Amino acid sequence: MYNPRFEKEAFKKEVTNNVKTLFRRTVDEATPQQLFQAVSYAVKEVIIDDWLATQKKYDEDDPKMVYYMSMEFLMGRALGNNLINMTAYTEVKEALDEMGIDLNAIEDEEPDPALGNGGLGRLAACFLDSLATLGYAAYGCGIRYHYGMFKQKIEDGYQVEKPDNWLKDGNPFELRRPEYAKEVRFGGNIRVEYDEEGRTHFVQENYESVLAIPYDYPIVGYNNHVVNTLRIWDAEPIVDFQLDSFDRGDYHKAVEQQNLAKNIVEVLYPNDNHYAGKELRLKQQYFFISASIQAAIVKYKKKHDDITKLCEKVTFQMNDTHPTVAVAELMRILLDEEGLGWNEAWNITTKTCAYTNHTIMAEALEKWPIDLFSRLLPRIYQIIQEIDRRFVEQIRKTYPGDEGKVKRMAILMDGQVKMAHLAIVAGYSVNGVARLHTEILKNQELKDFYQMMPEKFNNKTNGITQRRFLMHGNSLLADWVTDKLGTKDWITDLSLMSGLKRWADDEEALKEFMSIKYKNKERLAEYILEHNGIEVDPRSIFDVQVKRLHEYKRQLLNILHVMYLYNQVKEHPEKSFYPRTFIFGAKASAGYIRAKQIIKLINSVADVVNNDRSINGKLKMVFIEDYRVSNAEWIFAAADVSEQISTASKEASGTGNMKFMLNGAPTIGTMDGANVEIVEEVGIDNAFIFGLSSDEVIHFELNGGYNPMDIYNNDPDIRRVVDQLVDGTYAHGNTELYRDLYNSLLNTKSSSRADMYFILKDFRAYAQAQQEVEEAYRDKDRWAKMALLNTACCGKFSSDRTIQEYVEDIWHLDKITVEV
Repeated sequence: MYNPRFEKEAFKKEVTNNVKTLFRRTVDEATPQQLFQAVSYAVKEVIIDDWLATQKKYDEDDPKMVYYMSMEFLMGRALGNNLINMTAYTEVKEALDEMGIDLNAIEDEEPDPALGNGGLGRLAACFLDSLATLGYAAYGCGIRYHYGMFKQKIEDGYQVEKPDNWLKDGNPFELRRPEYAKEVRFGGNIRVEYDEEGRTHFVQENYESVLAIPYDYPIVGYNNHVVNTLRIWDAEPIVDFQLDSFDRGDYHKAVEQQNLAKNIVEVLYPNDNHYAGKELRLKQQYFFISASIQAAIVKYKKKHDDITKLCEKVTFQMNDTHPTVAVAELMRILLDEEGLGWNEAWNITTKTCAYTNHTIMAEALEKWPIDLFSRLLPRIYQIIQEIDRRFVEQIRKTYPGDEGKVKRMAILMDGQVKMAHLAIVAGYSVNGVARLHTEILKNQELKDFYQMMPEKFNNKTNGITQRRFLMHGNSLLADWVTDKLGTKDWITDLSLMSGLKRWADDEEALKEFMSIKYKNKERLAEYILEHNGIEVDPRSIFDVQVKRLHEYKRQLLNILHVMYLYNQVKEHPEKSFYPRTFIFGAKASAGYIRAKQIIKLINSVADVVNNDRSINGKLKMVFIEDYRVSNAEWIFAAADVSEQISTASKEASGTGNMKFMLNGAPTIGTMDGANVEIVEEVGIDNAFIFGLSSDEVIHFELNGGYNPMDIYNNDPDIRRVVDQLVDGTYAHGNTELYRDLYNSLLNTKSSSRADMYFILKDFRAYAQAQQEVEEAYRDKDRWAKMALLNTACCGKFSSDRTIQEYVEDIWHLDKITVEV
């Protein structure tokens, strides 16, 4: 599709001028990083025109706007994605080729913005892409983390966290907007005043504060000139340096504001297993929420005099419990700054705030110690106290005499502020992110709330953007899809992929499809050789599990099965065994010790397996360091098998499962999260499903679990694998290195229940499903058809569909059209 705004000669001239003015060099002298910057600024020139046109359209039409509040936005690299959405990738690539510049090479110069970690943040990024593509007014609101979570290095098999200094060369696509700075206050005390008419006023005194500075990041819609905004807030001291304190010798006082600001935006999710970490994390949450809501109110009041009609033009969508403090902050502004009464303010808030729940596990629903919360956010705490008091009254009125309900549902209970409860009480919508997840919330974790306010609960199954994860990540398959469908309309309507089903029995089409898969496997094999020094065979089965490292996601089940297979290969060299390459990628949270032990175990097993020549390459293992969006695109494109093996009832949705499906990788997994809906779409014959159901897991949990020793004692293969954790096989003779993992599976005397994620309980079913994978893969025609049908049946899982459902059922936004 020709894009006239990227006229080749003009673009080449712009790039040349950028190299000259930014770096005082010629194109021939410029480094790859400098060329990336020069090209990005040239692309940004065009984006800015659309950005201005979009803002002008918003001013003219005054559409309702959603503010998507999220602690994470895992955006991925911007240059290539922007060019695709601007339909200019081909033109720019040709122009750069003529200049002797390789677009692929300079794309590799762009660091992944360190603004997120897992599925939560990637979902937020997909949603912003879809909102812009569908033409809806939206702001993403988050934090401009200077170092993100961390850059993962693997040293001697261990995860080592290194600073991810993604901003060291600058971010060419962002715009600093100091004119929209907002003050955010922490701590101090609240003084009560009364005006002449006897009205109460609350004044915060003796506080410390920082200046929130917005950086705007363009979100380009596909082929429609709409450019929305991700607004990420940086922190600066109100007084940069207190010279008078310095002169008096109070050096700490002189720089304390500077340090406060610096700490707030330093890292994503500071380690909160100690008090200072919890405090910093709460500061981060309030920091970006307060700044975002202040800015939204100012924006609204520029055009509207009546603050009571805020909900007609604004929705605050809280992405999980992290942004829930938005409820109390909006109340604070309406009460203390707008002068409204409680009932009026509450009426506005409960029509403006909506909540997405991303977790089933009760321990992951955020709770704050009251002493910490009340000290750090004294006025916010007062407001939550009043919300809680009124809500408890409501519970007692609805359920007279049932103090059990009060204990389970109160916002303030057991010395804690329960943020999910606050979000549900105040939100006009509470949604889960997959059908099974929502049903579990309604019937288990949030049952009391659902019984009291069922009208709030709804489901919005997650989705992904095909623009990044097919068009950009797998251009060979994208071109093939366009050729077979005879249209590019699937780029904005993924349901059209169902048209590929007619090719599922076409021998030539299947051959083409698998040829593309093989080329993508070759590309990933080159990446692995370059980064890991391991040679893997593209003809082997690429069995992939890449995601956040958490026990419920059961990377441990995967690696125990690899150990089991290795034992089988060693003991039965005469048996036919189809070569398999197991690929892992995951970051473990810095303070999550057991998760880090699992990473070490994966790498220890890999060292043994990969260096055992006696198995003739039948097994290979790879742990891909620093898993992130940019290498994920290549991994999804190359995968043969998608590992989605979470303990049933624990995974809210998953979105990695959708990316694998889009790229033609059948799922091996439990009936958990969105896997249930994936199997509905593709059919049970085109997936490998195993293990306990969610109802079975919940039943076991309600009845104290199960006894893993029964399995250990009665299954010699499983016993051998578990014993290998503590017999030194994978630890150079050290029998204690993996003792904690061993105990987590078997130790019924420990304070926590043994094998709480049912790894041994599901092991045999998993091993059988893996045997079925091998049998299916040996039948080339059958496998090709399964792979193709996964791509053909992925239409439901576009974030465009998800966003349209949010718009119709929750946000009620107006479409806009931008002409340039």
